[in-house]
Amino acid sequence: MYQAGLVLEGGGMKGMYTAGVLDFFLEKGVEFDHIYGVSMGACVMCSYISKQHGRGFRTVADYLGDKDYCSFKNLLTTGDMFSADMCYNRIPNELDPYDYETAHAYKGKAYAVITDVETGQPVYYRMKDYRKDISAIQASASMPLVSRMVEIDGGKYLDGGVSDCIPVMKSLKDGNRKNVVVMTKEEGYRRTPFSMLGFCKIKYRKYPHLIHDLSIRHTRYNRTLDFLEKEKARGNVFVIRPKHPSDVGRVEKSREKVERLYRQGYEDAKACYEDMIAYLNK
Repeated sequence: MYQAGLVLEGGGMKGMYTAGVLDFFLEKGVEFDHIYGVSMGACVMCSYISKQHGRGFRTVADYLGDKDYCSFKNLLTTGDMFSADMCYNRIPNELDPYDYETAHAYKGKAYAVITDVETGQPVYYRMKDYRKDISAIQASASMPLVSRMVEIDGGKYLDGGVSDCIPVMKSLKDGNRKNVVVMTKEEGYRRTPFSMLGFCKIKYRKYPHLIHDLSIRHTRYNRTLDFLEKEKARGNVFVIRPKHPSDVGRVEKSREKVERLYRQGYEDAKACYEDMIAYLNK
């Protein structure tokens, strides 16, 4: 197990790129003692920790056509486009059983990044009991406008990407001098202002700090990109990311597109494997 941070960006179903990267890591037996997952990054992190090769991909790709998994009907009837019962109960406990025992045996520290809607601050939720703490994974992946807030210990939370899209600074603060960052956006990508901010101001009018986060999210994100580029040039961080834009949307229905992106992540991790190991060992 490497004494280093593994930082996993979100991005909806673009996170299938990350699933491919992590499956290659599993094949090579590469483990990190600190992992930080955001949104879909937190979801695929779980299957990586439980060492279930292919599960991160299957738990998305196998249900793309299932209306109980993702549909506007779900959004209208429950407030969640992605069914909470399907994603966080039926899939892990019935349809594609999660290996809780292996996950509990993981010797490192894993965090799901969530956003406190009252304060607008990121919360780095330590995953310990994977049955109980699944609510933190749900919160991390609960995208604004298409998901309900998730209550945990009396607090209300949404997508971790609202407050900390790429938590590399948190990893550094935790003492990880080396970090591998897996991103879902291509080289040269820059985030623009949130186009749905007006709707958010209406829906979340009782949560001004959350609205503020959404209004400056692009600025925070781009500053993090600038930081990563500088640290990458200095050899202080190792970044794995797509070289070209993906045609996979945040909500995607095409299995072909999703599988292609998954394979791209796997092949990119394979191509940079020796360089990454050299970085981790230096």
